[in-house]
Amino acid sequence: MAARAAAHDSDGSFPAEDFAGLRAAGLLGFLVPTRLGGMGRSFADYAALAYELGRGNGATALILNMHAAITGVLALTPDEIAEELGAPEEWFPRRDEILRSAAEGKLYAVAMSERGTGARLSAMSSRYFPEDGGYRVKGSKSFVSGSGHADGYLVAAKSAAGEVSQFLVPAGEGVTVHPTWDAMGMRATGSNDVDFDVRVPASALLGGIEGLALLATEVSPHWMVASYAAVYVGVARAAVDAAVAHATERNLRGLANVRSRVGRADAAVSAAYATVMEAARRVDAGDPESPRWVWRAKLLAGDTAAQVAASMLEAAGASAIRRGSDLERLYRDARCGALQPATSDVCADWLGVAALGGDPYREGSGPRW
Repeated sequence: MAARAAAHDSDGSFPAEDFAGLRAAGLLGFLVPTRLGGMGRSFADYAALAYELGRGNGATALILNMHAAITGVLALTPDEIAEELGAPEEWFPRRDEILRSAAEGKLYAVAMSERGTGARLSAMSSRYFPEDGGYRVKGSKSFVSGSGHADGYLVAAKSAAGEVSQFLVPAGEGVTVHPTWDAMGMRATGSNDVDFDVRVPASALLGGIEGLALLATEVSPHWMVASYAAVYVGVARAAVDAAVAHATERNLRGLANVRSRVGRADAAVSAAYATVMEAARRVDAGDPESPRWVWRAKLLAGDTAAQVAASMLEAAGASAIRRGSDLERLYRDARCGALQPATSDVCADWLGVAALGGDPYREGSGPRW
């Protein structure tokens, strides 16, 4: 993946060879239960995987993350919790069908954000309404990573009553991808705009429950807030590795300022990784403190990636800013971490409200969901 990353960044192409390898290794079914043909791994296992993939190509890792967010929610939400939320009996065979398809190699993408509202689900303009025993889902989405290559899309839309629900919409008729993605960093994610105007059966409603989307951000915040935190820590580690290689090649290892920058970067990346893994461990254990750790993980991952990549670029010197250098690309990729929802400002506000004894889901000035 690392050897191909520069070429995909240069032309913004989808990393097809990377995904051929991921499929061959069974990693699209990483979180799928073994009874359905998957690997049956935990959220902590996924965080470790995302970190390693981020070291290779952050764009590939982010596309896989969106797939993992869907399969992870479905696979790792206990049946009893789904039942308490109101999932009907017929939902569970449908859930298993989706997961089995992922283990067989189907790729899913997330279509949540919209132009003008970002990831604020409560402010979205996409709509759904009953039609012929199913639903009509209609709207325009942005930042849809893997668009045009996914087999299905998890689309968030709002009902006339204001309920925000999610639908698994298959690729094909009624799904139109617009090649709009031309960004500073993460250029190979193919995060294009996508229009939806499609009728789906009732079974496409995620969980079989209307109005589940906003509740899911509280029940499973790790998938909405910080599932890709480990990816950006991996990108930060790749920047340190690239700076070390650059310093070695150009005989800069004897310079004290280079050594100190690399040392501080190494410590910062290690601390961010430890926080991400602690959050993941607490999620798997069902620790009531896990939401706070999830928000900490996202804040530290985004800020650390940006700061470390910038420092490594300075340590390497002017030669590293040339287009096509590994450090130049990693700097641009790393800078995206703090901007992806929940942004660093939103994370810090959430944590500040919580530390001051408030309810971070109900209070605070930062727009969340």
